[in-house]
Amino acid sequence: MDCAAISAEVQANNKRISELGAEEGGKVAQNVIAGAAGLIIPILWFGMDFQNAAGKEVAALQSRQQYLATLAEQRCGAVVPVPIQSIPLAPSTPPQPAPVAAPVPAAPSPVPSVVPVAAPAAVAREMDCVEPDGSTSRIVATACPPPSRPVP
Repeated sequence: MDCAAISAEVQANNKRISELGAEEGGKVAQNVIAGAAGLIIPILWFGMDFQNAAGKEVAALQSRQQYLATLAEQRCGAVVPVPIQSIPLAPSTPPQPAPVAAPVPAAPSPVPSVVPVAAPAAVAREMDCVEPDGSTSRIVATACPPPSRPVP
């Protein structure tokens, strides 16, 4: 695969991940309705979906995106922004705060050193990009990959 083909596959994967997110949201809503209605008519509980097929496919696409990032780095000489989207899942338990270590005082330096100030790094953000064929895709990156452009 050349760089353009890698970029095209990344965009197609991002679009499919977005579609799977909507599909998984629909399955959750279906399960909630079937579960609630099952209290009155228990046979409806058999209509609930416990397979999580969309979640498994998203995991496979994320793995593919990692491989494509490695491939782009090797063949294109630069890292193509490979946004990896994930479907947020409802946490079953509230997140616990991470333990914070006590600060360790630094030893005084006998000779002051000069540290060069670097320009701030570009921050990745969620953005919509328009492809040359007119389709749009949502990615997390600092810029839309060529030949696409940001949505105005």
